[in-house]
Amino acid sequence: MKNGIDRLIADPELRRPLIGRRVALLAHPASVTADLTHSLDALAALPDISLSSAFGPQHGLRGDKQDNMMESPDFADPVHGIPVFSLYGEVRRPTDAMMDSFDVILIDLQDLGTRIYTFITTLLYVLEAAARHGKTVWVLDRPNPVGRPVEGLSLRPGWESFVGAGPMPMRHGMTLGELGHWFIAHYRLDVDYAVITMEGWEPESAPGFGWPETRLWINPSPNAPNLAMARAYPGTVMLEGATLSEGRGTTRPLELFGAPDIDARAVVAEMRALAPDWLNGCALRECWFEPTFHKHVGSQCAGVHIHAEGSFYDHAAFRPWRLQALAFKAIRRLYPDYDLWRDFPYEYEFGKLPIDVINGSPLLREWVDDGAGTPDDLDVLAIADEQAWEKERRDYLIYR
Repeated sequence: MKNGIDRLIADPELRRPLIGRRVALLAHPASVTADLTHSLDALAALPDISLSSAFGPQHGLRGDKQDNMMESPDFADPVHGIPVFSLYGEVRRPTDAMMDSFDVILIDLQDLGTRIYTFITTLLYVLEAAARHGKTVWVLDRPNPVGRPVEGLSLRPGWESFVGAGPMPMRHGMTLGELGHWFIAHYRLDVDYAVITMEGWEPESAPGFGWPETRLWINPSPNAPNLAMARAYPGTVMLEGATLSEGRGTTRPLELFGAPDIDARAVVAEMRALAPDWLNGCALRECWFEPTFHKHVGSQCAGVHIHAEGSFYDHAAFRPWRLQALAFKAIRRLYPDYDLWRDFPYEYEFGKLPIDVINGSPLLREWVDDGAGTPDDLDVLAIADEQAWEKERRDYLIYR
């Protein structure tokens, strides 16, 4: 399998439209070639490419920032002598001055296939700016590591944010290049756009189902350490809006959930009693962990490890968004007065609960807190959104 960056480097004909034009790159630490050269260095080594600037998304071009709302500064690249602009610093949308630094921007970002992952919002913001400034955008496509399945409630109108670029379910099942086509159509953007496609990507093929087992994993963000985390993330990301730890400050972040004041074994038992089929496709293991930073730092937490890996993993059966929703529901049933939802400015959204910002509406939280709400009630809402998205995205899928 070849990623877009590797095809671009190997084929001078693909690069021909870039000759004589100022080229920018939007990238992060996982933006590497097949031989692990960073894309910025690989492009700078090509005599027919004129690099004029670079951009970094959340966590930075070099992945230097650990957590949400920790901003990266602009800087001058010490090797290539070009400005590196932060799209997660003083601004999240590129400024006029930034847009004036290039004619064509190449976007080479490893996504995780989840709506809340901010790289897709940065793609949208760049497309919108490019449409205003008459610039060209190329996505150098990479795999969606969690493949094609769709899951979760769609974002509702008025809930757009930096973690909600558009009305899609939490697990969208598209590549960055495909999403670019959908953004352009949905927001009616007039922009010169192209995708340098992957070669040989087979999202339905075992055992990786989107991530070939021969492919090396490089963290696209500091707390995305492996494929198992990526698979769980469409569900465990909701923990960022809860008082439970998501395992930040441990070696397996966003595969865990827990807290010092819950009985993890009782939570899992309640989950199994409520909706046993929502636990399929993975293994749940009771565990204990002590975060070295972030929520519950220094306290021993009783928790649950979601193992979406090895012989336990069933790609078609695993539904991480429902699994995590069910964990919230079980905790609410076992501990009716539990202080479950965090209340703080989340990704620059003020006056809204983070759990609602994450889900793109209050619907998930309201279901959890409704004592009469059943798994079937949530299924009715989610299945309608999932089926609608599968139909809507069909025209924009490149890899069939």
